[in-house]
Amino acid sequence: MTDIERLHHAAYRCRDSEETRAFYEDFLGLKLVNALTIATQGSEADVLHTFYAMNDDSCLAFFEEPKADFDFKAQRDFDLHIALQVNKETLLSMMDKGRAEGIETRGIADHGFIESIYFRDPNGYVVELSAPKEDKPLRDIEAANKILNDWQETKQVP
Repeated sequence: MTDIERLHHAAYRCRDSEETRAFYEDFLGLKLVNALTIATQGSEADVLHTFYAMNDDSCLAFFEEPKADFDFKAQRDFDLHIALQVNKETLLSMMDKGRAEGIETRGIADHGFIESIYFRDPNGYVVELSAPKEDKPLRDIEAANKILNDWQETKQVP
């Protein structure tokens, strides 16, 4: 057993903290709960670190560092995405809200045990909202291990 209790925050770079706040707080509804400035080169703050809380108090966090280069690009779902759990009613209403507000919105994708929709945030990251399916377990350790083992035995490596 591990001593790790839960996710505190996952942190990502952002282009603009206010643009990021508008997406995560105004659109998704995650409350801005903390912020701090960091001085990386001397005594003047040159980084802003912001935190947006979910219902379990875990956070998504962002770093804005205007003076440091970062390769912002639209991420593929398989390369990088943030997945947040919601109920089915919220999934459907957020899909409608995203489309109404002109935000790139994809889905509903049926993944067997969850159904998901996808947005792209102002930084190019994919944000997935996932609703567990009532008739499927969210965790299936035996099946997960079998799928992983089968994959390892049959995957094609270039």
